[in-house]
Amino acid sequence: MFPGGGVDMQQLLQQAQKMQQDLAAAQQELAETPVEGSAGGGLVRATVTGAGELTDLVIDPKAVDPEDTETLADLVIAAVRDANHAAQELAKVKLGPLAQGLGGGGGLPGLPF
Repeated sequence: MFPGGGVDMQQLLQQAQKMQQDLAAAQQELAETPVEGSAGGGLVRATVTGAGELTDLVIDPKAVDPEDTETLADLVIAAVRDANHAAQELAKVKLGPLAQGLGGGGGLPGLPF
């Protein structure tokens, strides 16, 4: 602070730059973190990254009925949704404190929360 109550712009800029770097690092870590979801008691398991990219899908042979492919499709959709929900929760945990530090807390464009 300057005498008279002014703001130290250099310090403010340094803090903003550090928060930006911290946010970028957290986003990178999130993008690389696998998160799993499942449906049908584990008959279908989907793995997504923390950024929501589907990276793996495992279907137990017991879930495959050639006469009922609609149920299998529903299980796949449910497992992917479950994994994406888990990824969003992970994003809230990892990025939430950083967003609040930027004056966010739920309103930053481009962030999944």
